[in-house]
Amino acid sequence: KSCHEGTERTKNIILNLKDFSRMEETAITNVDLPKEIDSTLNILNNKFKNKITVHKDYHEDVPKIEGYGGQLNQVFMNILDNAAFAVSDMEHGDVWITIKKDEKYAAKYARIEIRDNGKGMSEETKNKIFNPFFTTKPVGQGTGLGLSISYKVIKNHNGIIDVQSEVGKGTTFTIKLPLVFEHKQEIKETNEKKDDIEVIK
Repeated sequence: KSCHEGTERTKNIILNLKDFSRMEETAITNVDLPKEIDSTLNILNNKFKNKITVHKDYHEDVPKIEGYGGQLNQVFMNILDNAAFAVSDMEHGDVWITIKKDEKYAAKYARIEIRDNGKGMSEETKNKIFNPFFTTKPVGQGTGLGLSISYKVIKNHNGIIDVQSEVGKGTTFTIKLPLVFEHKQEIKETNEKKDDIEVIK
């Protein structure tokens, strides 16, 4: 029984790593945000199990978004790993993950919120977290590149990433991603204009 459970666990880790590590992707694909975040949580299982309770609120009306799945997984990995570190000094921590449409933008954006009840950050630290090589982790535990890369990935997707934090109360990362990848939409519009010109001719 133990061997069977171990084999199943190994198989799931390999499958999740395969889904997660699509960093070589050069084509925009349809990204299932709940599935990708769940894969990331499975990879981080050893950091979360018996230490952190994950509360999920995945709204069913959020469609797949257009983007680079491997790059977005790296963003989720960095933020969730930081959340695990933020609650590491606690006997037990909590992380809340919400995925929903952003009604403020006429539901053209998906909104992902990742909140923890960890140590939080000062205003000075918060203003530096997206800077390359800045880290609050001990030497050997952090490169200071995770959130810097995450910021660039979200910007590359024409999205927005924001952080709110309070010392002793926790941190919330909010990511807004367009449902349609803008560059692709521009190409589509350009092609449509070419078609219109040909029809006029």
